[in-house]
Amino acid sequence: MSEHSQPASAAPVLKGLPGDFGRRVAARREQLGLSREEVAHRAGSAPGYIQYVEEQTASPGVGFLLQLADALSTTPDELSGARVDLPPGTGRAAYHPALLELDHEECWALLGTHGVGRVGVTSGEGPAILPVNYLVREGEVVFRTSHDALPAQAVEHEVPFEVDRIDDAFSRGWSVLVVGTAHAVTDPGTVRALAEHAYSLPWAGGARDLWVSVTADRITGRRIFVRDAPPAPAPH
Repeated sequence: MSEHSQPASAAPVLKGLPGDFGRRVAARREQLGLSREEVAHRAGSAPGYIQYVEEQTASPGVGFLLQLADALSTTPDELSGARVDLPPGTGRAAYHPALLELDHEECWALLGTHGVGRVGVTSGEGPAILPVNYLVREGEVVFRTSHDALPAQAVEHEVPFEVDRIDDAFSRGWSVLVVGTAHAVTDPGTVRALAEHAYSLPWAGGARDLWVSVTADRITGRRIFVRDAPPAPAPH
């Protein structure tokens, strides 16, 4: 029996620590808004084995890796982390791409509710572009930082906030730019609600208890459309 056709009962009962591969599979599945059952159907596998791959330190064979990458609309390199230290956008340009303007609703849908974006600030040392974990709340982009960190200098200034996604496999992607005035969030109830709804703690670690909201004065976006590429997954 091939490894990708294992029955659901083959998955171990005890949950172990997932490896990097499993975390990437789970993150990509959640990004696409798919259940384990849907991924299993696409990959010709069993939901129990998808659970095993996500929750255990799994090393699937090449055949199943190709099927799983196709089911998740990505590449084996992305799932295995082969490109984690490489800058995005090294793929070759597609044949006759089109640059499409995104409308207001599409921009907010792509921003989603959380992720990693970049905020621009100007300090005494000059301009800087800084990555931050963010979430979306009622027409605002909100991120958490520390009072003495560079992103805190966005407070009470008009700043740009940009998010993008690059698909090297199909030479396509999108970007969304929010421009607005940043304010410190001081209401205790709002701060508690933000902490409860945050997808994760700031990746940079440390004590980061200053919440900064950027109220969108304008939001624009563009998508690189490739006519022969598979359809892009809907934002989740």
